[in-house]
Amino acid sequence: MAAARMLLPLYALELGAHAFTVGVLAATFSVCTMLFAMPVGRLADRFGARVPLLVGSAVGCLGMLCAYAVSGFPAIFTAAAAMGLTTAIFNVTLQNLVGLLSEPQLRAQNFSNYSLCKSTSDFLGPLIAGFSIEHSGYGMACLYVALMTLMPVAILALRKDPLRAGASRAAHRSGGLGAMLAVPGVKKVLATSSLLNTGQDLYQFYMPVYAHSLGMAASTIGLILAMNSTAAFVVRMALPRLVARFKEEKLLAYAFYVGAASLLLVPLFQNAVILAMISFVFGLGMGCGGPIVTMLMFSSSRDGRSGEALGLKVMVNHLTKMVSPVVFGAIGSALGLFPMFWINALMLGAGAVLSRPGDASGSPGTR
Repeated sequence: MAAARMLLPLYALELGAHAFTVGVLAATFSVCTMLFAMPVGRLADRFGARVPLLVGSAVGCLGMLCAYAVSGFPAIFTAAAAMGLTTAIFNVTLQNLVGLLSEPQLRAQNFSNYSLCKSTSDFLGPLIAGFSIEHSGYGMACLYVALMTLMPVAILALRKDPLRAGASRAAHRSGGLGAMLAVPGVKKVLATSSLLNTGQDLYQFYMPVYAHSLGMAASTIGLILAMNSTAAFVVRMALPRLVARFKEEKLLAYAFYVGAASLLLVPLFQNAVILAMISFVFGLGMGCGGPIVTMLMFSSSRDGRSGEALGLKVMVNHLTKMVSPVVFGAIGSALGLFPMFWINALMLGAGAVLSRPGDASGSPGTR
């Protein structure tokens, strides 16, 4: 998924796409993720993780094979939609599984370990995409990503247990979306999570566009993005200690401030080394914020509905991200790339204010 997020926008640019088209492509990633996140969460609550993960692998593979077999915008958009569905399935199912397998005192450590694995893939993905483009071309790079998407099938084949996510929890309970939103702290977590993920995803899409406009090679762009993932890996190693010292909400506010300051600096520099350094600092903030939001949402959910709650978080994130790239793309087409980075910085600043610890009635509950 990390490779596809870099590969498909660059492929579109190679075919002559404008900034607005790239924005629509970014929104396409989010459409299927948004539509299927909550249904996937309900399925994970009731039936476990194995079947959703198998389906997600197959869908992602087919989408990237389409971009490999056919050169053109329809195939690229098809691949983006397929990878969006794969994102919904894997993010919701695996986050829920990690939470369910964790004792409360070990939850921060286990979500940190999960995030470290994700940071590793986020580091490797842009590198693989960049060097594959340079050495094999865009079409073959899509084939390589399709083959990577099938790897989870082999892992699941080796692990024979059913991975029933609801086995150790109370039976799935009804109550609807309104009952879930009525739980103290859920709305605040949804808002901060949406801002955090929007900031991260817009950076992932428009940093390559900015670097491309400066004439940088695909491998250089991949290295810049990889520094972001490297920083996320570094900060997540220390996450359990940071959470113990600052607590979740205060640490989340700091993460937003770091991300906002980094985005303000991006348009001021054109040197690849400096942009890589800024990317690293940005990754420190965003890499710290992601796991914290997931922990807060899992802790706020009702027993038996954690998968659905995490699905709601993913759905709201991508509803925002589906609209934001289109708006930012229009701004980029009219005014250039500078305003997109600065407006994104203002959004993260708002997230910092919102995520500051509030009164007891408004803070997420603990599980």
